[in-house]
Amino acid sequence: MKLIVEPADGVAPILAAIKGAKKSIEIAIFRFDRSDLEKALITAAARGVRVTALIAFANRGGEQSLRKLELRFLAAGIIVARTADDLIRYHGKYILIDRKALYVLAFNFTRLDIDHSRGFGLVTSRLEHLTEAARLFKADCTRIPYAPKTDTFVVSPANSRQALGAFLKHAKKELLIYDPKIADKEMLRILRERAKAGVVIKVIGQALGKPPFEVKRLPGMRLHTRTIVRDRRQLFIGSQSLRTAELDARREVGLIVPDQPAVKKVIDTFESDWTRPGTKAAPDEPEVALTLADDPATASPKAVAKAVAVFTKELEPLAAAVKKAVRKAVVKAGDDVLQDRDVKDTMKKVVKGAVKAAVKEAVREAQDAEPSEGAA
Repeated sequence: MKLIVEPADGVAPILAAIKGAKKSIEIAIFRFDRSDLEKALITAAARGVRVTALIAFANRGGEQSLRKLELRFLAAGIIVARTADDLIRYHGKYILIDRKALYVLAFNFTRLDIDHSRGFGLVTSRLEHLTEAARLFKADCTRIPYAPKTDTFVVSPANSRQALGAFLKHAKKELLIYDPKIADKEMLRILRERAKAGVVIKVIGQALGKPPFEVKRLPGMRLHTRTIVRDRRQLFIGSQSLRTAELDARREVGLIVPDQPAVKKVIDTFESDWTRPGTKAAPDEPEVALTLADDPATASPKAVAKAVAVFTKELEPLAAAVKKAVRKAVVKAGDDVLQDRDVKDTMKKVVKGAVKAAVKEAVREAQDAEPSEGAA
């Protein structure tokens, strides 16, 4: 087992893995802008290595670059598969080298992630992890269902809620967590219960509400890792935050391992980041966002009132836009259309449907967004 720490280790471990491949490289890509990695993959294909790239169907603002990457890979003799569009995102990042080494990464193949962000990656040759990664890669390439056979290979939405929930619940003394934004209601409840039971919890990143544990922002560096150390004995590294969308509606990949050298290195990095000059407590995130987004039925009257006030203020431009659209429609159709009750009712339904669809799309985009870390 090996640990990659970014930005300290840079691109060298990934380049070395690609250059050392003898028979096959299988790589899952969400974001990619490294010309050095692209050249290494093309060179590997040219020397006879079977290179297969599984490329996400979309990422926020980067679909064009993904499609261009596909064409360049195809021209170089690299096998290209594209993920399905059944999930919000295919966000996992991993590489299989010769089916003998698995690289599971919490960072993308980009200059921003590798050179300028806190990130981790795990390299393992454990047979069950190699087997599961190969099964997942084949399933996503061929767009068939995948069901993991071990909870230590953590895959969203297949088993991550169960696996990470259990991982947190079994903490006895301490949890050290890197997470850009902990927002899932169930995971926050588990963390509160652990804190109440006396478990020391420290989070670098953000957490919704007013959690009964310390939360700090990482100064001077972009945070782009999802990492948890439990009781200084076990380690989770993956692409999924403790957020509902990343647990239930996206393809995410992570590993849970007991490797002590890797655990110690992450602890040392965490403690250094925790005491880094300029580190400050993260401000409380509004509880209303958690309550209404995750379980509207349980929202308190106070939370609802607060949400309505926020929504009313933010939706004022939308109201103006609707009025403008209706006026335009009336001008085109003639104001006599509004004298017909059936026509008026139909217009109301059309407007209501359009607003509902826009709200649903906006909520989905907001859930899909990566808070406080830029592009995921």
